[in-house]
Amino acid sequence: MGAGVNPVPLKKEEVDYLFKKMEASTAKHNIDITIGESILIVDGPFKDLEGKVNSVDSERGKVKVLVSMFGRETPVELDFLQVKKI
Repeated sequence: MGAGVNPVPLKKEEVDYLFKKMEASTAKHNIDITIGESILIVDGPFKDLEGKVNSVDSERGKVKVLVSMFGRETPVELDFLQVKKI
């Protein structure tokens, strides 16, 4: 590891510390939206459209929303920060 042409090897303690830190820092998202709930899209190309929540993936922080476009419901996957409850 290191900058330049000559990499410097890491000590075993440093490698163990990095692996321990990677395992402990799994992101958990608190999404207080439930399936079937009406939401408003507040960001992105579908901004200001309303839809119904079809599925929630709390590990990835994603919400699948059914949005009415051209007379039919279209599933759109959004980040949970892009939606808010109505």
